[in-house]
Amino acid sequence: MSEPQAGIFVEGSTSHFFLEYKLIEGVSAAQLKDVLAKAVVLGDAGVNRVWSFGADCWRSIAPAACPADLKPFVAIGEGKRVAPATQQGIFLWLHGDNHSANFDAAMMATTVLASVAVLQLEKIGFLYKDSRDLSGFIDGTENPKGRGQQLVALIPDGEPGAGGSYVMSQQWVHNLASFHALSQSEQEGVIGRTKPDSIELEDDVMPENSHVSRSDVKINGVSQKLYRRSVPYGGVLEHGLYFLAFSCDVRRFDHILQSMFGVSGDGVHDHLTDFSTPVSGNYWFAPSAAELSAIGSL
Repeated sequence: MSEPQAGIFVEGSTSHFFLEYKLIEGVSAAQLKDVLAKAVVLGDAGVNRVWSFGADCWRSIAPAACPADLKPFVAIGEGKRVAPATQQGIFLWLHGDNHSANFDAAMMATTVLASVAVLQLEKIGFLYKDSRDLSGFIDGTENPKGRGQQLVALIPDGEPGAGGSYVMSQQWVHNLASFHALSQSEQEGVIGRTKPDSIELEDDVMPENSHVSRSDVKINGVSQKLYRRSVPYGGVLEHGLYFLAFSCDVRRFDHILQSMFGVSGDGVHDHLTDFSTPVSGNYWFAPSAAELSAIGSL
């Protein structure tokens, strides 16, 4: 299999920077490739870098290496319960255990990109306790392990974009006061897992609108598995989860979001959306390591 960007699969980082850039209007594909060729080779030991690109951006600079199903994020849901679309052009995820080094790398990348893109959204994430969401529940319990991570996350050999990955990012803002006002058993009903040890609830007590029920989607018998890399972000005034996931098939994101936001056909929505609200939404493509390094000649 074509080699992916290594940072996708490095787990356990305590410090994260999520940087979404808006392309400057009128920038040519040639300008973009020239700047990106300089930006993607910047690197310091201990900082993991994952570069991803929106559909329009990647098609403009690498049309021959573009996966067939790559598309911009489109809002999903209806009424007051909607996952909004805020599609940008470039996404850089920096992570590691040296927060100072991550900060320096973020500043350097933003400076290099300044002639072609403007930083539109920045969220600084962190490891909370033993990989828990700020709600107190363990995050990513069902993530694939070992070789399964690459099988779930990467486009297979023989297809355009092989070794790369479809990526979804969303900023979710939590209402922790409302959630923590529930009893522990009520909270577990919202999530669909026990709070201390993340054991999935038995079928006879699992609510149909729990997060587990609505996000564990099967299409024609095939589980819509994702490789999740989400982490908490924020401080006292605003906090939540920066949701980040990788997949070999962009349609998996669609199926799960439709189920969560009550537009999959049964009219049921994810109860978690009553306590946390998405305020951004993007689809990206993270090219293979080889395609990324060759960006100036694509």
